[in-house]
Amino acid sequence: MIDTPVVSTEQRTRRPDWLRVKLPIGENFKKVRSLVDEHKLHTICQSGNCPNMGECWGEGTATFMILGNVCTRSCTFCAVATGRPNEYDTDEPRRVAEAIQLMQVKHAVITSVNRDELKDKGAEVWYQTVRAVKTQSPQTTIETLIPDTKSNWEALYRMISGGQEVVSHNMETVERLYRNVRPQAKYARSLEQTRRTKEYGKRTKSGIMLGLGETKDEVFKAMDDLAENGLDILTLGQYLQPTKMHHEVIEFIHPDTFAMYKEEGLRRGLKYVESGPLVRSSYHAERHVHV
Repeated sequence: MIDTPVVSTEQRTRRPDWLRVKLPIGENFKKVRSLVDEHKLHTICQSGNCPNMGECWGEGTATFMILGNVCTRSCTFCAVATGRPNEYDTDEPRRVAEAIQLMQVKHAVITSVNRDELKDKGAEVWYQTVRAVKTQSPQTTIETLIPDTKSNWEALYRMISGGQEVVSHNMETVERLYRNVRPQAKYARSLEQTRRTKEYGKRTKSGIMLGLGETKDEVFKAMDDLAENGLDILTLGQYLQPTKMHHEVIEFIHPDTFAMYKEEGLRRGLKYVESGPLVRSSYHAERHVHV
């Protein structure tokens, strides 16, 4: 086992230098923000307080969040608002597709909140959104970062049948921490969703946050479980606490440890591993279409 440095819990109150990010500026950033506001769209970049928003928006890309901006889940890590969502907007697929066309993006990422109160978990809106994007921008490749369908496999297949190239579903953390971090989710259920997505013929992707109190062996086990269930692409990034009301950061993981995890993931059979302190699910997503 390679010994890699960590940052102790006593040092948690101050972010280390490797977690510094640039403030969002520039004309492209302003253009993307204007389009998002004009079309009344939600982005996980804003709702999730993504540290890479300045970089991605500056390059003219964004991750769109459909089905509103209020989630029915209460995950302790997530900055997205939780509660009782409003009725979803049936015109949203058209507006998302129009914005993507105006932005002229080559690769689009679409995600959503959980809509557990809907019988189909929002699957029809997912399908219509992907189809609308493919109709208006046929050269645009798409990654969909989809929620847990609670074993509603008909809903899953509808979600992933629109023509997207990559289907992502995040594990978020290791099995032991699910009860505290993802109280309404199940580790085995998310693994099965990944397996079924792969069997459907899609390129599969998932993400795990580090620094929530997991051990290295637990991360290795999650890698093995995902590889055994057909995962192609894994992202690993540092968890950052959105507010004092959210799960605390137990540890800041050193970049050398992230590099080690990348090597381990590839060694354990994953095709592509994006691993680093500021890596998020959709970071460099355009690279994951053809791996």
